[in-house]
Amino acid sequence: MTNTFVVGIAGGTGSGKSALTRALRGRFAGESSLVMHDNYYRRNDTLTYDQRSRLNYDHPDAFDNDLLVEHLDEILAGQATETPVYDFTVHNRAAQTNLVEPAPILFLEGLLLFHDERLRDRCHLRIYVDTDADVRILRRVKRDVIERGRTIESIEQQYLETVKPMHERYVERSKKHAHIIVPEGGYNATAIELIAGGLAAEIERGRARDANKL
Repeated sequence: MTNTFVVGIAGGTGSGKSALTRALRGRFAGESSLVMHDNYYRRNDTLTYDQRSRLNYDHPDAFDNDLLVEHLDEILAGQATETPVYDFTVHNRAAQTNLVEPAPILFLEGLLLFHDERLRDRCHLRIYVDTDADVRILRRVKRDVIERGRTIESIEQQYLETVKPMHERYVERSKKHAHIIVPEGGYNATAIELIAGGLAAEIERGRARDANKL
């Protein structure tokens, strides 16, 4: 296994976990890689668009965690890995893939990372981003309208039928598995500084371990 240090970042929809991930990756340009749990939604090629749009994407069973675990182990073994890409505009996997190279730090980001014990066990540091529900829904509406071409009506229906109940049943409960809880995620400058300092120290420890093997 390599000296890759895996940072898992989880939290509810619109919590700021992506903003936190971007902020931390910006501190470690050239020294980090990223795997998004969202890209591991299961393929549903046999279903129509309307059928796919009605699926519950906030339930743990919506994810192909077996494939994610396989890919994580490849990366941790020092192998570059072709990871899937998910197209939210069509509710299905895209044809292209994303090449993830091994790096000193691997950021793993997703809604339900900490629900699966196998994923938890592969995270050396588990961060849960905790943000008020009213802030999260406002961010989700803005994102889904601008980035994913959704209507307000479809966003409201999905939020009430699956997002909110699944958050309460699975996402919120997974918070107990976190090492660190960060309010407001990428908007919390103090937390970013503290976490970045710890990760920088971890990179140096990894380099020292490599030097001792020579």
